[in-house]
Amino acid sequence: MSVPKDHPLPRDPARPHVDPEHARHLLHQMLRVRRLEEECVELYSAAKIRGFLHVYIGEEAVAAGVMNTLGPEDAVVATYREHGHALLRGVSAGAILAEMYGYVQGCCRGRGGSMHLFDAATRFYGGNAIVAGGLPLAVGLALADKMAGRRRVTVCFFGEGAVAEGAFHESLNLAALWQLPVLFCCENNLYAMGTALVRSESQTDIALKAAGYEMAAWSVDGMDVLAVEETARRAVDAVRAGGGPHFIELRTYRFRAHSMFDPERYRDKAEVAQWVERDPIKTLRTALEAAGQLSEEQWRAIGQDVDAEVKAGVEFAEGGTLEPVEELTRFVYSERSPQ
Repeated sequence: MSVPKDHPLPRDPARPHVDPEHARHLLHQMLRVRRLEEECVELYSAAKIRGFLHVYIGEEAVAAGVMNTLGPEDAVVATYREHGHALLRGVSAGAILAEMYGYVQGCCRGRGGSMHLFDAATRFYGGNAIVAGGLPLAVGLALADKMAGRRRVTVCFFGEGAVAEGAFHESLNLAALWQLPVLFCCENNLYAMGTALVRSESQTDIALKAAGYEMAAWSVDGMDVLAVEETARRAVDAVRAGGGPHFIELRTYRFRAHSMFDPERYRDKAEVAQWVERDPIKTLRTALEAAGQLSEEQWRAIGQDVDAEVKAGVEFAEGGTLEPVEELTRFVYSERSPQ
């Protein structure tokens, strides 16, 4: 399958109005996600992480660009491919990895694992293994904020596979009807597990689908972190100002298979290689170097900082402990009040 014509071509990220220090910050954020995910692959291969594992490699520009526009009061709802979202929202690498190890020191006491990261302190509400399962939750969070008169934004990430689910249409419809403060972010990586978008949707312009629910909707190059941030900021500001729900289709690509169990027989290697050439980290780094805004020393310092963070996270997780057997029913059954 070739890259759809409606997927945008890469743009030069070295825009003259972008502050070089800020661009280096975004580069740092993307590299944090990349290195954490690469470490997860290694740990999974060593059988230290079990169960399902879906990595975000290739899509880092989406999380880095959107998360940078949010405040601590905002809420984030994500999918099962959420390690990068959690990390950039403020959940530590140690808490994330300990959760995947199944240890009580994890952000969910080891009960959630890779697909169910959650952290109330950072208002990160999942992590959801059900396709489109996060959309109704985001609508509920946004409704609560509107009813309470709070100037918050709820951001909901989901893949293009969610478009085929009824929850997608129900959520967008209610959000538009009630003019809720929610930003829907569709991470369109072209494949819902192994099903190509063109084989499941007669209309592949997902932003156009969202516009049908009478909400502002845009498509953006999800491989360009600066374009993502620019578009997300415009949408977040509009939502916070009372402009109702907004929708962004982020046209991106995952470089690895759907999950660690996926034999990946549904897409051509040439197609993957074509998208790898648009690696968002490589693209931004190259542009900054060409503009004289990133020295070899600066790049090395970024890498060293990220490596130290991931190493510390692994050490924290390795030192974790399993939950005591006598506490396994905790949070499962409620305590009956005395009569």
